[in-house]
Amino acid sequence: MTSPQQPQPQPERAPQEAAAQPPAPPAAPPVPPAAPPAPEQPAPAKDAGTMMLQAQAPAPPPAKEGGTMMLQAQPMPEPRPLAAHGPGKGKDAGTMMLQAQPPQAQPQQPQQQDRPQPPAQAPQAAAPQAQPPANGGGTMILQAQAQAQPPVPAPAPQGQPQAQAQPPVAPPAPMGAGYVSPIPVRPAHLGHALASEWTKIRSVRSTIWTLGVMLLLIVGIGLLATLAAGSDREMDPLLAVGFVGVLLGSLCVITLGVLSISSEYGTGMIRTTLTACPSRVRVLTAKAIVFFGLALVITTIATTLVALLDFGMLNGPAPTTDQWLRATLGAGLYVALLGLLALGVGTLLRHSAGAISAMMGLVLLPMLLALFLQGESVKEFQRALIEYSVPSALATLYDIPFLPSGPSGWTPLWILAGVTAVVLGGAYAAIAQRDV
Repeated sequence: MTSPQQPQPQPERAPQEAAAQPPAPPAAPPVPPAAPPAPEQPAPAKDAGTMMLQAQAPAPPPAKEGGTMMLQAQPMPEPRPLAAHGPGKGKDAGTMMLQAQPPQAQPQQPQQQDRPQPPAQAPQAAAPQAQPPANGGGTMILQAQAQAQPPVPAPAPQGQPQAQAQPPVAPPAPMGAGYVSPIPVRPAHLGHALASEWTKIRSVRSTIWTLGVMLLLIVGIGLLATLAAGSDREMDPLLAVGFVGVLLGSLCVITLGVLSISSEYGTGMIRTTLTACPSRVRVLTAKAIVFFGLALVITTIATTLVALLDFGMLNGPAPTTDQWLRATLGAGLYVALLGLLALGVGTLLRHSAGAISAMMGLVLLPMLLALFLQGESVKEFQRALIEYSVPSALATLYDIPFLPSGPSGWTPLWILAGVTAVVLGGAYAAIAQRDV
């Protein structure tokens, strides 16, 4: 800060101060002002110091001559520990002196700041000084030389090395530790797959439509046939009237068996299913169990209802226990095995239309071929087609086989069970080897 100085009356100098202060040399002629001083780094806010203002009587300067005033801070020669300064004082104290200096004759170059020194010695930095202007102004430079020092810890007892303070180190994380889900993790098993397949098969509309139509065909056609026969006509066997309704209802079960697996391939849902349950064998097993159980229960209920209607409304010899079982449980098992066979074919072909067409051909084609095969050379082949066809096997369960030389009793059911097992084995191999 530069300001003109006015001649002021000289205060009386104390005898001790006059003896201690040497006379100031004559001032040099004024020189042009130098470059503005570089900005100084402000001292830390927490530095505490002692400021001593010493009055000095300079020699009477000539008129319109400027002077340089430098404010210099000096640190204490021997810093003391933190506890010696009381609470709340974390820095060493210093002495600040106000000293008047005459202007220099030649312009001074800006001095470079000294590099910081160890805490034992306070670093000093000389600020650039500027010459006073020609009108006799003065320059006042405020120079801070005391820098912040780290708090000095209390001295350690003799004979023990002083420990260096280190920041707390967090304990290392255990190997393999990661995100822990709040949801309890349980190992997957077949029960989970069964619950998933049951949810899917009962929540789609195809199940309701196919099973509804099957019930309508079995019960409706059986009731119509019973009413058409009347109570005046004697029927032997008595339960054979329900055969036609079961044959037509089996076509609906075949369709549902194919759609249980092929619809997932068509919509891409099979990828989600196998992602949730990577075990493909478990998925196919769950589908087979759920579908077979549902088809068996619904078909057995329908056939039992028709058998009870026939027994109450028709006239004829009372059926035996074996006839009751074959006309109710046997027919339900046969239709459910047909649906399970359709499930295996759908897994192999992975196409709804192709698998349904193949199963319809398996059920109806042998009988159609046998009707058109006429001649002595193909007589045996024609008879085999009729005896082992699906309609003839169902008729055998009701004691009305198409040919008396074919399988009888429960034999058609075991034959179909063997064929279904072979096809399902191929389906397991295919779904485990092929990509989705």
